[in-house]
Amino acid sequence: MKKIFTLSVLLSLLMGCSKLTVDNSVVPDFDLNRFLGSWYEIARFDHKFERGMEQTKAMYVLRDDGKVDVLNTGIKDGKPSEANGLAKLTETPGLLRVSFWGPFYSDYRIMLLDNDYQYALVGSGSDDYLWILSRTPQISDETKTQILTEAQNRGYDTTKLIWVKQQ
Repeated sequence: MKKIFTLSVLLSLLMGCSKLTVDNSVVPDFDLNRFLGSWYEIARFDHKFERGMEQTKAMYVLRDDGKVDVLNTGIKDGKPSEANGLAKLTETPGLLRVSFWGPFYSDYRIMLLDNDYQYALVGSGSDDYLWILSRTPQISDETKTQILTEAQNRGYDTTKLIWVKQQ
C-alpha cells in the first residue's frame, strides 16, 4: 500500500511539473462588459467535448452575482446541441475560470483581443486548447493571418486547428 501511495504522489508531482510549451499570457486590459454577448467559433483544436460540432456559437451573459452564464450551441450529427456553463472572473484581467462540469473549473485565457472586441484568440492553462472567436460567422483573410501569426509566435501549432463550418 505504501508503494502505491508513493507512486501516486510521485506521478502527481511529475504531472504538476510538466512544462508549458506555449506562451498563454493574457491581454493586459480586459473589459468583461464589452466581451459579453455572442461569439462564433471560427476555429479550434480538436477535443472530445466539441468533436464533430459545426455552427458553434457561444453566448456570455452577466449574472447578478457577477459570474457569467455561458451557453454554447452548435450542430452535431445534424442535430442541435448545447452546453451550459459558468464563468467567473479572476484577479488577472483576461483570465476567466470556466466550468461545464460542476465544481471543476479550467482556465479560459484571452490572449488576443482586438480593440473593438470583434475577434479573440483564447487558450487555456495547457497547450492542448485553442480557439479563434469572432462576432461574425467569418473573418477576413487579413484578420485570419494576424490571429494565426500571433498563435504561432506564442508557440501553438496552428496546423492542428479545425476550421468550423458556420452558416
